[in-house]
Amino acid sequence: MDLYFSPMSCSMATRIAAYEAGAEIRFLRVDNKATPKRVEDGTAFLDINPVGQVPVLRTDDGELIVENAVILQYVADQFPAAGLIPAEGADRRKVQSWLSFISSQLHAGAFTVLLRPTSPDGAKAFAHDRLADRLAYLDAHLGGREFLHGKFSVADAYLFVILNWAHAIALDLAPWPALAAYRDRLQARPSVARALSEEFALYKAAA
Repeated sequence: MDLYFSPMSCSMATRIAAYEAGAEIRFLRVDNKATPKRVEDGTAFLDINPVGQVPVLRTDDGELIVENAVILQYVADQFPAAGLIPAEGADRRKVQSWLSFISSQLHAGAFTVLLRPTSPDGAKAFAHDRLADRLAYLDAHLGGREFLHGKFSVADAYLFVILNWAHAIALDLAPWPALAAYRDRLQARPSVARALSEEFALYKAAA
């Protein structure tokens, strides 16, 4: 499998999942500063994904899968022994619900607006208020829990990456202590620490 990624983006969640599962994935960096965007091997990235967004996963069969939540579920299903998503039933739907919540309510619904320099001030104020409400919800849910649902899952990998973006918008998680403690616990997890260290080094080198 090949993962088209950009350092410190949401694609890092799949790197975390790969390390958790011991999966062999080739990571292909996309240069977002190039016009048009290019993969490190010289391929035009718009030929891979016309929308121009990472991650994209190329399976061993050559299928191209887009959308972070779908990619994470696919990787988890390829390595069931890692237990990154339940195989079926209500527990699987719970993890899928969290993937959807993170994607729509946090990633697209708040952080994308707050991280984009061209976002109008009014849009940023709305996104900030919306984010505070969603973080309060997560904080209440995580009180007394180690992970979002049961054991560590791809939803936790995705949420960690999103929460790590709080640094980029100077957002202090102190008002949400259970959530802050959750982020700190995950950061100490070997798969997360390895992925974060590798991608941060790549990010800084390109800055």
